[in-house]
Amino acid sequence: MKWLLELLFPQKCILCRRVLRGGETDLCRKCRAEQELWGTPKRKPQFLDSITAVWYYEGNVRRAVLRYKFYRARYLAAGFGRNLAMRLQQRDWEYDILTWVPVSRLRRLTRGYDQVELLAKAVGKELGVAPVPTLKKIRHNRRQSGIHSEAERKANVLGAYRVLSPGEIRGKRILLLDDVLTTGATSGECARMLLTAGAKEVHCAVIAARR
Repeated sequence: MKWLLELLFPQKCILCRRVLRGGETDLCRKCRAEQELWGTPKRKPQFLDSITAVWYYEGNVRRAVLRYKFYRARYLAAGFGRNLAMRLQQRDWEYDILTWVPVSRLRRLTRGYDQVELLAKAVGKELGVAPVPTLKKIRHNRRQSGIHSEAERKANVLGAYRVLSPGEIRGKRILLLDDVLTTGATSGECARMLLTAGAKEVHCAVIAARR
């Protein structure tokens, strides 16, 4: 039965969608060889102790993330999670809680899933860590992708999140996951709320970040 499923639904590269050949996992050989890995950030967003990403948010990576977020390609969570987990293992960060940036209730209903929660579960599976919800989005704001000014992006997410259980994060080092980091407004606001509630540190890891 497995061979039939593989024949009917062959595994594809999570970035370019080419059919994977023998020995390939998640990425085809071309993407694995040519896709530039994320390097050092030009600047660290406010309230975050450190950030990391797998790739730059451009080209095939950008298209893949958009499919994942807006076109119900939730199956990409596993591959993204494996690659982000490998990046985190390379960084060897110390943290007490693995969590994620949540979407609003309305966005979850219309989309059918919270893409970052799925990512957190996939990363947690690879790392052997159960992700914990620490934040709730209490305001359904405009999509950040439609706002280009950094100041407007910060204003758009200000007060949009609430910490669920402050006592559980007090003094803890938090690893916050998101799908994309551009200006850092969203992850920075989440970090601000976590730090205000007593978290010791907040580190952020994403699939892709702006160059």
